[in-house]
Amino acid sequence: MNNSEQIRVLCAIRGISLAELARRINQTPQNFNAKLKRNTVTQEELEHIARVLEAHYEHYFLLENGERVE
Repeated sequence: MNNSEQIRVLCAIRGISLAELARRINQTPQNFNAKLKRNTVTQEELEHIARVLEAHYEHYFLLENGERVE
């Protein structure tokens, strides 16, 4: 599942529209929808979305020995 799909699922779970999420992260719904279609949401935007929707976002590589590369 790519980031755009994850955002759509998260909005469904939280019961808000993508347009409302866009407004909450200070973007226009049109601009945000275009980013979702292209799957070009930045790391910073993902972290902002997590804060706004009261979720925790983690982005790292996890090696078999338990070491994380962030």
